Amino acid sequence: MAKPRATDRRVVIESVAPRVDAGLFPAKCPLGDAVSVEADIFADGHDAITAVMRHRRKGRRSWLENGMVPLGNDRWRAEFRPDSLGIWQFEVEGWVDHFKSWREGLVKKHEAGVEAEVDLLIGSGLVEKASTRAKGKEAKKLASLASDLADEKKTLAKRVEIGLSADLLELMTDHPDRSASTTSDRYQVVVDREKAVFSTWYELFPRSWSESPGEHGTFADVEAHLPYVAGMGFDVLYLPPIHPIGTTHRKGPNNTLGGGPDDPGVPWAIGSADGGHTAIKRELGTIEDFRSLRDAAGEHGLELALDIAFQCSPDHPWTREHPEWFKHRPDGTIQYAENPPKKYQDIYPLDFETSDPEGLWTALKGVFDHWIDEGIRIFRVDNPHTKSFPFWEWLLSELRREHPDVILLSEAFTRPKVMHRLAKLGFNQSYTYFAWRNTRNELMEYTRDLAEVAHFFRPSFWPNTPDILTEQLQTGGRPAFITRYVLAATLSSNCGIYGPAYELMENAPIQPGSEEYLDSEKYQIRKWDLDDPDSLAPVITQVNQARRAHPALQRNRNLVFHHSENDRLLCYSKHEGDDIVLMVVNLDPGHAQSGWVHLDTWPLGLDPSQEFQVRDLLTERAYSWKGSSNYVELDPAGIPAHVFSVRRGAPTAKGR
Repeated sequence: MAKPRATDRRVVIESVAPRVDAGLFPAKCPLGDAVSVEADIFADGHDAITAVMRHRRKGRRSWLENGMVPLGNDRWRAEFRPDSLGIWQFEVEGWVDHFKSWREGLVKKHEAGVEAEVDLLIGSGLVEKASTRAKGKEAKKLASLASDLADEKKTLAKRVEIGLSADLLELMTDHPDRSASTTSDRYQVVVDREKAVFSTWYELFPRSWSESPGEHGTFADVEAHLPYVAGMGFDVLYLPPIHPIGTTHRKGPNNTLGGGPDDPGVPWAIGSADGGHTAIKRELGTIEDFRSLRDAAGEHGLELALDIAFQCSPDHPWTREHPEWFKHRPDGTIQYAENPPKKYQDIYPLDFETSDPEGLWTALKGVFDHWIDEGIRIFRVDNPHTKSFPFWEWLLSELRREHPDVILLSEAFTRPKVMHRLAKLGFNQSYTYFAWRNTRNELMEYTRDLAEVAHFFRPSFWPNTPDILTEQLQTGGRPAFITRYVLAATLSSNCGIYGPAYELMENAPIQPGSEEYLDSEKYQIRKWDLDDPDSLAPVITQVNQARRAHPALQRNRNLVFHHSENDRLLCYSKHEGDDIVLMVVNLDPGHAQSGWVHLDTWPLGLDPSQEFQVRDLLTERAYSWKGSSNYVELDPAGIPAHVFSVRRGAPTAKGR
């Protein structure tokens, strides 16, 4: 017979949150937000329980402690607000609180008039033990109160008064008996800067921004156009790879083979005789020009983001210096990249099963180190799902330790579990399937799925990229472009577009059924007419202004979908404190849609019997609404969406 594992630890702690994979990976939180810690905490019987949550920044010696509050059904909560970037730790401790149990019993007996001498003697013993745990004046005070509780010379009523006094409760709370407490496992939270959770990206190819048609654009050309990008309300300017491009198997327009000497090549075919991932393509400018762009962007409220693509052209120096970092065919030649039926003869993937993993990993980290030293703190990482998970775990841990302000966007359009794994390993944001979610049910289901992994996976919604021109954008015209950006910018706190293709509504595919652009900027220099009167820049500006002005749009929590009788109308809201933003979007780019929307007024703090005002942030028109049911009509010939700021109380103006 097994010996009993006797213990006096009666409290059980389960289902601690936030945690990822039972604590194997850290949860995530932006600096400035509170971390809400919850746990199921209970014990056998009916004794009272006290619980606390301890937290500290990893590396600090001392812990800070907050009392936990019961929420009901044995669920408890406390929160802490990290004051610095990096890894924070927390744990939960709970114990049977015999004094609290005694006091609660005394309250009931006193109210019933059945308190007895023995009750006060039991309380005296508990207080006497607490005096041995205290020091100085508090120890003496507790000893005195223990004596008073046992003093038969005092009236029973007086001793009960002492037992129920606030002073005694405070002293006993400060000196609890934790000798039989239970402590949870220790969990971690990564604290990122604000831009990890709220950012608005604009992607452009610098080589297409020259004022002279056909000429290769430069960093200086981009710098001259910073007011244009910043004026639309973007805060991240993302550049595809800026490195030298190989000439071997260089692609021509529309991904044709045999590009000529005047074709600029694909920016992701990185490396030439001029250098590799730490070099700059000479046509773009010098390192001094790059630094000038970086600094000027900052002056315009833009942060520069660079593309990290761990792959090489056949001309990359690594192909000669480290051939072991690449896969080889039986004939000894290096194997180029393929995604059947596509072939990328101009790109060699790296081999993470190399015989020299330490050398490869160190070199790749050196790429990040180089650009971090140049003042870059945001990176979009190309196809991270095709690289080793252990590599990312090591690299991202090192970057987080050395530079906790670095933000990495994962461009992993792949299976959900793979995308989630990359987020767990440390990627701060991720591209998503948003571009292919079109119907009301698809959008609702997808955002709800994302909410389930929100403690570690931060979605970034992009309606287009240089590789993605969806069928809806190809066929839906101007209304589709407006709708998709409104959805991206209001459903997700992180979003972005590839421009100017987006605001100029580039919609021609290379062939029917393809999501590749005709005359794609990936293969050739384009000339964009930024002064086009039909540009969506004014609408995009209004949407981005709403994002900046309203805290509700800067987080993904508190997203609520509301019922619409017309399934072509998507109605949803976000709220943060007193800020409420309500969206109604026509999902049909070809027809006007109308119907009644029925608001769930409780989470919005609205009185269903009272009027309230909604002001459209895209048109500045105000409407008087009342109660939960209101009528909406949206014509795609105009603005096919409402982005309402909601103000509780009687309206000051009415719209039609």
